[in-house]
Amino acid sequence: MKAVLYPGGYFDSAFTIDYKKLWDKGFRGLMFDIDNTLTVHNERAEKKEAAFFKYLRDIGFKTVVISNNSKKRVEPFANMLKTPFVSRAKKPLSSGYLRAMHMIGTNIKNTLFIGDQLYTDIVGANRIGLKNILVHPISPKEAFWIRIKRIFEIPVIAMYEASHKKNALLF
Repeated sequence: MKAVLYPGGYFDSAFTIDYKKLWDKGFRGLMFDIDNTLTVHNERAEKKEAAFFKYLRDIGFKTVVISNNSKKRVEPFANMLKTPFVSRAKKPLSSGYLRAMHMIGTNIKNTLFIGDQLYTDIVGANRIGLKNILVHPISPKEAFWIRIKRIFEIPVIAMYEASHKKNALLF
């Protein structure tokens, strides 16, 4: 059970991860959730996020955003970041992750997923063997159904933190 629920790492923010170290470990593709991972839920991408994605591409990474949200939400965000996207990904099902890797020409072994929700983002990535990092949500303001899921995340994250260092990778 823990193997499916536990992330490969847990960080305060997607912006504090050492991406150069990930490059050195052989990762070539980065797949990001959007809402509460890169920005506040339903906010537009701004210069900060665009500069961050340029930095990642300058390292050499291929990037993609993957979201359960609609194309109307995801496409303008991805366009601002100049990155491909998968909308209506149906996470935790595998099809969205696989489609995203196909779009950027990477595979399970050299791609990393970063997201803020255990039961969609992390479980979905773990189900197909995709390395992943859980990040703390940017904002507590979320849709009702997401707040309900967060209640069930609390004990899992507490158990994870009791046995693993924050800001450390398990891979």
